[in-house]
Amino acid sequence: MLRISILFIFLSAIMSCKRQEAQDISQRDIDTTLKFGQVNALVTIDQSPMDISYYPSDYPILKMNETGKEAPIARVIYSRPHKKGRKVFGTSSNSICVYGKEWRLGANEATEIEFFRDLSIAGKPIKAGRYVIYCIPFADRWSIILNTNLYTWGLHMDSTKDVFKIDLPVAEQKPALEDFTMVFNGKGDSVNLQIAWDQLTVSLPMVFQQQ
Repeated sequence: MLRISILFIFLSAIMSCKRQEAQDISQRDIDTTLKFGQVNALVTIDQSPMDISYYPSDYPILKMNETGKEAPIARVIYSRPHKKGRKVFGTSSNSICVYGKEWRLGANEATEIEFFRDLSIAGKPIKAGRYVIYCIPFADRWSIILNTNLYTWGLHMDSTKDVFKIDLPVAEQKPALEDFTMVFNGKGDSVNLQIAWDQLTVSLPMVFQQQ
């Protein structure tokens, strides 16, 4: 019985040492990783990462599978800010998007939308090409604007280069979105660009010419 007890104590001591050794190795790995991340000047994390939405939405997959031989119909390139507990829309100067003031529909550089075919929006013809897209939000509507001044960060838009403007009604978005989002949805040549953040969303309808 005494031998069994001694053996049990001995094995327990070995297992305890092994666990402590594993913890020490794990902690060293964590410390090394953290130190590497801190001293590596090339490692940066954008708080508003850039994203691209395509129409059709599966175009990147088709392209990678070499079945997407043609250009997409449209795409939008934008940076995605996060709410982070802040007030997004409102009349206060503390709001991220102040009613009545232009907003670049994202963060960082101005948001760009590219049409690969001629199209019409609300019956007005729009030529294929690249445009800056921005908006002026209000409580009940957003003014969505296309602009040809591509080389700007969208902080102060040159309205003399606006080529199109439309007022769109605001709808409620549930659940609220933490990340600003722009996605295309539709069928065939009739497409909507859904723009949403927090509890609000608007939809920009487009009809593309058939090839």
